[in-house]
Amino acid sequence: MQTESGANHAFECTEVHDMDKLNTTVAVYATHPQAEEALRAFQNTGFDMKKLSIVGKDFHSEDHVIGFYNMGDRMKAWGKRGAFWGTFFGMLFGSALFLIPGVGHLMVLGPMVGWIVGALGEGVVIGGLTALGAGLYSIGIPKDSILRYETALKADQFVVVAHGTVADVSAARRILERTGALSVDEHRAGTA
Repeated sequence: MQTESGANHAFECTEVHDMDKLNTTVAVYATHPQAEEALRAFQNTGFDMKKLSIVGKDFHSEDHVIGFYNMGDRMKAWGKRGAFWGTFFGMLFGSALFLIPGVGHLMVLGPMVGWIVGALGEGVVIGGLTALGAGLYSIGIPKDSILRYETALKADQFVVVAHGTVADVSAARRILERTGALSVDEHRAGTA
């Protein structure tokens, strides 16, 4: 259900349809080497890499040029962590750079790109959440968890998201718990 609120004609989403909800496991990492270790652990176990996303900031000051481009199946990135992001362009499917007010420039790799773009395309605005938060909310992740993930990103941490069947996300949780995550949360479609 959507309701119009205020003179600025913003729309607030108050319901997520069950068919849009996904089973997910979300982990927060303090550093990019830890997040990289997690993605490599998934790769080494044969986990379907199309079911993984990562998001994080790329730079800390205006002194570093940031950018990326896509030429066919090749991606090139620059910035303080360009080599880090470049490692995963071929491993994860989908990539984007978003400028999110209050958070900054975020690199997003994996299906999360589609979730964010989908939420933006539908004009979904959820009180207190960014475009990233709206994308996560659209797949059934609870608002209080999203606020923790957005806070982590503001603190230059990294968020890794795995989705799939209940068995997939349970396996993902076991992998993520072994890779030094600050937190690991499992969100099931039937309980979100």
